[in-house]
Amino acid sequence: MQTPSEHAYPAHWEADVVLRDGGTARIRPITPDDAQRLVSFYEQVSDESKYYRFFAPYPRLSDRDVHRFTHHDYVDRVGLAALIGDEFIGTVRYDRVDARGMPAPAPADQAEVAFLVQDAHQGRGVASALLEHVAAVARERGVRRFTAEVLPANTKMIKVFTDAGYTQSRSFEDGVVRLRLDLEPTDASLAVQRAREQRAEARSVQRLLAPASVAVVGTGREPGGMGRTVLRNVLAGGFTGRVHAVNRAFPEDLTTLEPEDVPAHRSVTEIDAPVDLAVVAVPADRVPAVVDDCGRHGVQGLVVLSAGYAESGPEGRARQRALLRQVRSHGMRLIGPNAFGLINTADDVRLNASLAPELPAAGRVGLFAQSGAIGIALLSGLHRRAAGLVGISTFASAGNRADVSGNDFLQYWHDDPHTDVALMYLESIGNPRKFTRLARRTTARKPLVVVKGARHGAAAAPAGHTVPTTRIPDAIVTDLLRQAGVIRVDTVTELADTGLLLASQPLPTGPRVAILGNSESLALLTYDACLTEGLRPRPPRDLTTAAAPDDFRAALAEALADPANDAVVVTAIPWVGTATPAELATALRAAVAAAPAAKPVAVVHVEIPSLAEALAAPPPERPEQPAPQDAPPPPAPVRLPSYPAAERAVRALAEAVRYAQWRRQATTPGRVPEFDDIDEDGAAADIEVLLKAHRAAPARAVTLSAADTQRLLARYGIAVLPALPAPDPDTAVHAARRLGFPVALKPTAPHLRHRADLGGVRLDLDGEAGLRRAFAELTDLLGDPATLRLVVQAMAPRGVDTVVRAAIDPAAGAVLSFGLAGAPSLLLGDTAHRLVPVTDRDAADLIRSIRTAPLLFGWRGSTPVDTPALEELLLRLSRLVDDHPEVVGADLEPVIVAPKGVHVLGASIRLAPPPPRSDLGPRSLPPS
Repeated sequence: MQTPSEHAYPAHWEADVVLRDGGTARIRPITPDDAQRLVSFYEQVSDESKYYRFFAPYPRLSDRDVHRFTHHDYVDRVGLAALIGDEFIGTVRYDRVDARGMPAPAPADQAEVAFLVQDAHQGRGVASALLEHVAAVARERGVRRFTAEVLPANTKMIKVFTDAGYTQSRSFEDGVVRLRLDLEPTDASLAVQRAREQRAEARSVQRLLAPASVAVVGTGREPGGMGRTVLRNVLAGGFTGRVHAVNRAFPEDLTTLEPEDVPAHRSVTEIDAPVDLAVVAVPADRVPAVVDDCGRHGVQGLVVLSAGYAESGPEGRARQRALLRQVRSHGMRLIGPNAFGLINTADDVRLNASLAPELPAAGRVGLFAQSGAIGIALLSGLHRRAAGLVGISTFASAGNRADVSGNDFLQYWHDDPHTDVALMYLESIGNPRKFTRLARRTTARKPLVVVKGARHGAAAAPAGHTVPTTRIPDAIVTDLLRQAGVIRVDTVTELADTGLLLASQPLPTGPRVAILGNSESLALLTYDACLTEGLRPRPPRDLTTAAAPDDFRAALAEALADPANDAVVVTAIPWVGTATPAELATALRAAVAAAPAAKPVAVVHVEIPSLAEALAAPPPERPEQPAPQDAPPPPAPVRLPSYPAAERAVRALAEAVRYAQWRRQATTPGRVPEFDDIDEDGAAADIEVLLKAHRAAPARAVTLSAADTQRLLARYGIAVLPALPAPDPDTAVHAARRLGFPVALKPTAPHLRHRADLGGVRLDLDGEAGLRRAFAELTDLLGDPATLRLVVQAMAPRGVDTVVRAAIDPAAGAVLSFGLAGAPSLLLGDTAHRLVPVTDRDAADLIRSIRTAPLLFGWRGSTPVDTPALEELLLRLSRLVDDHPEVVGADLEPVIVAPKGVHVLGASIRLAPPPPRSDLGPRSLPPS
């Protein structure tokens, strides 16, 4: 057995975590160098907590204890500590034991675990976080269950174990509670872990957005400059908390900064009151000193506006990593660096800690932008177009997003009662698997609209975003976002267009659209746009250019009352007569207010510039009259979104229709079906043997032979049509006799795949003479038999040729893809994708979401093929990839879908050691 010094320090166990109250801590293995930290930690623990840990008075640790608790082999004995700064705030330790509870080396699969948390940090979720991480360590080292002995009075620790979600048992013996936890992740344990993650990360964002006090560090004495600008923006926005100006260049006798009339300080540490948020606007080389001051003063979060970090090159990237390590060592969260700032319009906060010149109107839209330039453009555009129609609840521009990211804001918006619609501009997605998981949960409650820059391979994400990049094509990213209910749009304009409609209108119940207006031509453009977007427009109703506002009101009221309409688009051009745009707006709003059912209405106007403002403006005030005591509250004022082009309005409406349909389906999610004939254990045994046989190349994926591929697929009920080698005519004839005529003769050489244009396949060969003739033709046309790798295969029924694939992306996970074989998939990119595991609903949607799907369902009188059998094939392959992460690639091509049944003609599988599953591991923040 190795001694502790022979085991390398497991650096990959280090992690930063967000605690229950939104603060952060670092978890890492305990080392011999931690002896003094452990002693100091133990001295601060109360006698009661020590008694609960050791079951007896234990005032101090002996030298032997200190040695035992700091020297580990990282296999049979492991200790982890949670730290803030350089101090321990909690520890956990496991010792491998045998069935009798006696110390035992591997391969014993049981360990005894014990915790100790400093009293001042109890209730922050430290023990729960430590349990998640030590459980992951234990599983890595072959430990499958934990045992623990806890005094009955130690209810907090018992709750930590019982609330973890692991399968467990409990007994009471000799005055102690004995607990046993199976460490295999379960649906319950993952749900607990993710619920804790959501609460903690949401709380950490909430602390940033709703501070009771703000310090602006780097406030210049003269007008202008970034710090002074932010200070004035904070004050002008009406921030309800305390504000402090900080600059080390202030004279020692300066106590108040004029004309702002705020306290002035040379350092954050000189402020004699708590500071929740610090906005840092000093040169990058001075930021570390500011961060240390903030950490010592107990600041909860930072917004670093300063540039000169990862966006500036290798030196800046190193500076950014150091900044993040420093911030986290103090238990703080960070927006930035190179950020634009934070905004919260809530009446009890009114925070504009940003470079935006004014606080936006309060509303129900949450906005996150990685780019400061795009962020300010969105704020300005929404204010200009939607003043009075919609407003902003919260806004963040995260800059280089070294720490706080879009994922954190998704966690916050999920439960935020002030946000009904979330808009995001992203240039990179650091953790696609987590993003899609969080997005799916959020979109089940409220719409999420995303525009992603750097969509093409030639356009890399900004250098400041030091996050892992995904290799999956942008088309796959789009499908995965759609699967999660995300509304993905292509431009910032579409982001605003869609957000305006979703924030101001009810969701449509279907795709049927009524069109009415005073321009036949504009109505026809709208009609065509609806067809392009997959909507079902009704014949437009032309009111003629002589239509008055009352004519619009009557027509709109009729359209809204018609149960055959799910939405209405009103089109308007300048009209004949003296009516004003305000009168038209009043008429349209009156029709909507009186409608018997809530339906979305969008207005398309050409050259009526003041109509948009009139539609968004609040109705004119009426003289106040006393209302009856029990009268219901007055209805919310009707405000309608308007668009300067029909295509923009219809695109926004179509996105709302698709989202509403997804959300209705999300209320009854699909299921991953069980198949009685799947042999999961047999497949696992096959994979273990095959990987052992290829250990010479562990870093590369191994492509299985045809026989191994067929055997592994058969374990999951996927049959591959037999194919026998045909290196010469006589062998080909012998193979055909074994399989039974008619047969097909085809090459399997990699360079001839997907080359249907070469005519390299011969079908329906019903005798020896025809087979020999085909053999000669192919070798004359394409080359010698050894190069062609000719095979003879039994004929499959006629049908539609398709392709089914599964591939693993380290960031996104396993992806299942489907398309028709040949040009539709290769040339046109007509392939659809879904994250594994695929549900029955996902499988049905997958085959229907390609543009060429009508070929499967009887297009132009052809016979429909067996799509239920195709869906079952997709589900079986999804199960194989999900059950066995060693399967890093699987191609089924071609798959012929016949009127009855599916037939797999070719298959290949690639195996590799399983990549790490970040979504199954303990919760942690991205590394610095």
